[in-house]
Amino acid sequence: VVENEIQARIDNIFSNLERLEILSSKEPPNKRQNAKLRVDQLKYDVQHLQTALRNFQHRRYLREQQERQREELLARTFTTNDSDTTIPIDETLQFNESLQSAHRGMDDLIGSGTNILQGLREQRVTLKGTHKKILDVANMLGLSNTVMRLIEKRAFQDKFLMLGGMAVTCLIMFLVVQYLT
Repeated sequence: VVENEIQARIDNIFSNLERLEILSSKEPPNKRQNAKLRVDQLKYDVQHLQTALRNFQHRRYLREQQERQREELLARTFTTNDSDTTIPIDETLQFNESLQSAHRGMDDLIGSGTNILQGLREQRVTLKGTHKKILDVANMLGLSNTVMRLIEKRAFQDKFLMLGGMAVTCLIMFLVVQYLT
C-alpha cells in the first residue's frame, strides 16, 4: 500500500514537472535558462527516486521469493529415488544418426556435382575442338559468312541454355535437400 502511494506521488510529481517545463519555456529569456536548469534538476531527482523505489521493490521481491523457496525446501519431504530413472538417449541417438545420414547424403551430392562439372569441362574441350574442325571444314567448303554467324549465334544460345539448365538443376537439388531432410 505504501509503495503504491509513493508511486502515485512520483507520478503526480512527473505530471507537475511537465507543467513546470511548459511554464518555464514561457519565462522571460533571461530567466528561462535558470528555470529550465531547475526543472531538469528536479526531473533528475525524481528519476533517482523512481529508480530507488524500483530497486527497493526488486529487493523485496527477491527476499520474498527466497523466503518462499526456503519454506518449500523445509516443508519438502525427501524420499528415495523412483525406480524410473531412465535417460532418454534413444531420441538423441536417432537424431544423431539422421544427421550423419544427411551429412553423407550432402557429401554424395557434392561428389556427384563435382563429377558432373568435370564431365562438362571435358565436353567443353571436346566441343571446342569440334567447333574448330567444323570451322576449318566450312572454310574449305566455302560456306558463306552468314551461315558461319548463324552457327556461332546458335552455339552462344546453347551455352546460355546449358547455364540456365544447370541453375534450375541446382535449385531443384537445393529444394529437394531442404524439404526432404
